[in-house]
Amino acid sequence: MTPEIRATLAGLGRDLSPDMIGGTQRLFAEMNHGLDPRTVVARDFSYGEDARHRLDLFRRDGIDGAPVFVFLHGGGFMMGDKHTEGSPFYSNLGDFAARQGWLGVTATYRLAPDNKFPSGVEDLRLMVDWLRANVEEHGGDPDKIVLSGQSAGAAHVANYLAHARDHAEGVAGAVFMSGVYDTTTAEDNPMGRAYYGEDRKAWGPASALAGLLASPVPMQFSVAEFDPVDFQRQAAQLVRQWFDTKQEWPAMHLLSGHNHLSPALSIGSDQREIERMVAGFVSRVTG
Repeated sequence: MTPEIRATLAGLGRDLSPDMIGGTQRLFAEMNHGLDPRTVVARDFSYGEDARHRLDLFRRDGIDGAPVFVFLHGGGFMMGDKHTEGSPFYSNLGDFAARQGWLGVTATYRLAPDNKFPSGVEDLRLMVDWLRANVEEHGGDPDKIVLSGQSAGAAHVANYLAHARDHAEGVAGAVFMSGVYDTTTAEDNPMGRAYYGEDRKAWGPASALAGLLASPVPMQFSVAEFDPVDFQRQAAQLVRQWFDTKQEWPAMHLLSGHNHLSPALSIGSDQREIERMVAGFVSRVTG
């Protein structure tokens, strides 16, 4: 992270305002190098019956038995997509995986308010089932699936590991970027209510924290320096309870100079610290 980029992100503020979101996207879109010419992309595989049950695959020719890196976009449970024409996002995550010699997967899921908790858990069950059945023919290893997500995507991965633990057995790892893990202490906002429901008291059963602490899946967490307070609070709470439960520090990274969006958006640019962080973890858990 250069001082100039850090200053620009700091100036956009912590709040998830249109100016902050648009400014961050424009900044990193201009810095993105585009898909590597050696990356082969196959789009819009259906992993379920809903129109949002779609995923894209990214690979290089000749891979066999490769790790499978899955990325779920954010968007406050109510918006977002795996790919937008004219934008590098979030195909940049699939291309990143292909550049590492892995099979990359970017996916969409059903959105709130029409789909409420546990729709994310249900969608991930379908998605992982599809991947286990199909990745070998695309050069991936079904025993080396690493799930990742940013913001709402991270919350869906957390809830899958916590609330579908038997089904999630065998997942090689999980990467969380600025997630919400404990709904009982999460900020009460319209996006949360759209997904978890209007009755704040009913959010408790959706909490993933206890399930994450009990899960055997290796995990890597990160929180950004300029994340909103709620995400900082969630990260601090996870670290505290993780240590109290396991008597060891979790793999939690504080991303200096980054905001809520920039870690995922920076992938595919000259700012490679997030790529190195994620690649190191995936290599360790799938090696």
